[in-house]
Order: sequence, then structure tokens, then C-alpha cells
Amino acid sequence: MAALSLATDLGMGQPMEQALRTCLIAIALGERLGLSSEDLSDVYYLALLRFLGCTADAYEFAAMVGGDDIGIRAAIAPVLGGAQSEFASRVMPRVGAGHGPLRRARLVAGMVAGGAQQGREGVRAGCELAENLASRIGLQPGVRHGLASAFETWNGTGFPDGVAGETIPLSSRIVFVARDAEVLLRLGGADRVRAALAARSGAAYDPAVASTFLAYAEELLNEAGVESPWEAVLAREPEPHPWVPEVRLDATLEAFADFADLKSPFTAGHSRGVAALAAATSPVEAETMRRAALLHDLGRLSVPNGIWDKPARLTDGEWERVRLHPYYSERILSRVTRLEPLAVLAGTHHERVDGSGYFRGSKRPEIPPAARILAAADAYQAMTQPRPHRPALSRDAAAGALLAEAHAGRLDANSVDAVLTAAGHLVRTAHESWPAGLSSREVQVLRLICRGGTKKQAADLLDISPSTVDHHVRHIYDKIGVSTRAGATLFAIEKDLLE
Repeated sequence: MAALSLATDLGMGQPMEQALRTCLIAIALGERLGLSSEDLSDVYYLALLRFLGCTADAYEFAAMVGGDDIGIRAAIAPVLGGAQSEFASRVMPRVGAGHGPLRRARLVAGMVAGGAQQGREGVRAGCELAENLASRIGLQPGVRHGLASAFETWNGTGFPDGVAGETIPLSSRIVFVARDAEVLLRLGGADRVRAALAARSGAAYDPAVASTFLAYAEELLNEAGVESPWEAVLAREPEPHPWVPEVRLDATLEAFADFADLKSPFTAGHSRGVAALAAATSPVEAETMRRAALLHDLGRLSVPNGIWDKPARLTDGEWERVRLHPYYSERILSRVTRLEPLAVLAGTHHERVDGSGYFRGSKRPEIPPAARILAAADAYQAMTQPRPHRPALSRDAAAGALLAEAHAGRLDANSVDAVLTAAGHLVRTAHESWPAGLSSREVQVLRLICRGGTKKQAADLLDISPSTVDHHVRHIYDKIGVSTRAGATLFAIEKDLLE
């Protein structure tokens, strides 16, 4: 959950670990309010994941404000619990930044006329998504209830339903104050926090929560200054510590994938598609490939929708934002011991074997074979989905384009072959001929067998019968002069057929 909070920080235009610092403040505040361990657990996870629904309306919100959903959300953060006058003076001047005067005037007029209703609808969508994802992840009902009311205010003017007072879960009231305090502390220091608490008490904030915070302000604000928020948050996790069992891990990672892909309608379902392709290329590494693919685009949240959804050519500055999103994916995953083995794969999914990819510009020797497959799977899946600048390619057109990338030396030819095989294409390999007179189908079978697949698994993946696979295996062994899987594997390694 701490890793997921890093992604929400990116989506909200906040420095990474902002939610972690909020969590530390919120837990300390909850303790001073005398909360039970169960209620503290709700506060803990709500503080980490309050913005779990931030991708739900990113597309619509970006269109409303002129493209920079992340920049506007960063501008909203310090005034979220403030008066309308604060919003008008701090946020409205940022709407439409980078556009001409006429375009900006239209955007501002639209915000004035319908911003409140659009905001309510956006928050409702975000709360609904957050509840759904929290349920799929396995978080307790109290957290889900808190997520549904995370943006309600004490005086009933909040979103989405305008509920008020003690009808709002206490966890939501605490986290509202804690998050605002963390933001205001960074931007204006402790005096600004105290002034906001006094001004907003009884309006956005529960007066009892605000007064308790003011009574312990120095201690609570010190929580945000710890040297390692990550370690501090892990140490403060309330008992009992929930654990995602191995049998549920893939379902949890699918929730992470859906969260990232909902950033734009053009990428909906993308990570699941990449995962299915990548996993099908190797029975032995299927689990690792699938999980890396599900998580490879978490860094997508670092880029505004005005860039992702732009139909025209990107500027150099916009390309720099795009080029860094694999870096953020890798950085997020590298923080979690259980997911750290996937970090490099996720961070390498846009590298190309000729060094033309990003974010490192790595070349073939520096790119693990599994990462070459992930890059090919990501490219193929993207081709078969619509993008702002083009319609979706047909399966055959995508296969042709992927092979062209291999011929040009950008994608690894064997990885392209494996991905197209997994996608059900009769592959015309980028190689003019295979060693020992092997056919393309025999090479496909050889790879699957060498990677530990059974004849039944190979048959299922290639949509042929086990007896046909057995026939291919016998012919392969005869052609390459071996009689065992080990011998065949050594041949494949020596001939560079397993990449």
C-alpha cells in the first residue's frame, strides 16, 4: 500500500512520500484523539490511499483545465479545505496555462459556470474507483467507508454527497486535516498550518480534530520531518499487519494495473493485455513476466493527461516527461522487497536493443532477455489499441509493424517472434533462415521446451495437439543431433535462440 501511495503522489502533483508523511501525522493525531487500534488502522490506510481514485477523472479534469491535470491538482492542494476565495485566487490563474488568451478565457468561463458540478462528478467517480480498488486489494470496510467520504467537509459543503458533521467517518475527518497540514507545512511552515487550522475549524474541519491538532501542533508536525518516511510508516503499521497471500497477489497487482491504465481512456486494459502476452511467451517465467507487465506503467501517473492525450506532435519538454515514466515505475517497485525483482523489468520496457529507447538508452547487452520480451509485448499491445494520434492497428498490421521494428534493429527479433507467437500469429521471423534447417514452428516449439514447458503446455500455447508437438520435438532432436532437453537447450543457447 505504501508503494501505491507513491503513485498517487505523482498523480496529485505532490513530491513522492507526501502520503507517507500524511500517514505519520494522521496516526499521531489519531493517537492523541484516543482512537482504538481498529480505528487507527482505518486512519493509516486511508492516509496512504486517500487519492486512490485520482485516475478516475484525470481525462475529463485535464480537458476542463487545459491539459495539466497534475499542475492544477498541485495548485488545489493547499486550498482544498479553504474558502472559495482561496480557490479563486490560487487556482483559477493556473487554468489554461500555456494556451492563448482566448482559449484560457473559455476554460475559465467553463470553470466558473460548471466547475462545481464537474468537480462533484469527478470526486464521485474518484471515490467510486477508490472503493472498488480497495475492495479488490482486500482492505477492511472501514477504509472503504472512509474513502467514500474522503472529501466531505464538516459544514456539509464537500463532495460528493454534501454530508456533514459526525456523519462523516472520523478517519476521513482526521486524514483531511493531516494531509492539509503536511502540504501547508512544506509550503508555508508551521505558522501557516496553525492559521489554516484556526480559520477552517468548523467549516472544512471537525472542530474537535482541529483543536486537538493545535494543542499538539509541534509534536504532530515533527512527524513529517523524519529522515525516512518509508521506514517510519512501515514501523507504525497497526497490528495485525495484513498480508496479501501468494494466491491473491496477482489479483491485487491487477488492481494496481487498472488504476494506472485508467489514467487515459486510450490505455484502458493496456497492462492486462501486455501481461497476457508476456506471460504466454515463457511457461517458466510466466509469473514474473505477468507481474512485471501488470506494474510496468505505474509511472504513467507522473505525466499530465494533456501530454498523454495530445493528438499532435509532442514538444521536446513534453517528451522529457514521457521518457521519465519508466523511471518512476522502477523507483516505486524498487521500494518494496516483494516487488523489487520486477523493478528493472518495469523500468526497461521502453528500452531498445540499438540504444534508441528510454529512459537509460540501454543497448542489447544491458537489457535482460525478459525485458526485451516485455518491450515487444508492450509495443504490440499499444499498436492494437487506439491512441490520440491514430486509430488502433489491426492485428496483422500490428504484427507487420512489430516485425519492421525487429528488422530495423530496435526490437529484439527473437522476442518479437515470441510475442507474435503468443498473440496467435503465424510468424514470419526476422531471420532469413534458422540453424540446422529448423522451421519457424520448430523454433517456437524448441523455445517452449527449453524454457521448461511440457508438451501439453506447448500445445496449448501454439494451439496444436500434444502429438503434433511430440512430432516436432523428435524432428528437432534429429536435426540438431541431441536426444535430451538439456542438449536441446545447450544448442539453443549456443545459437542464440532463447532471447
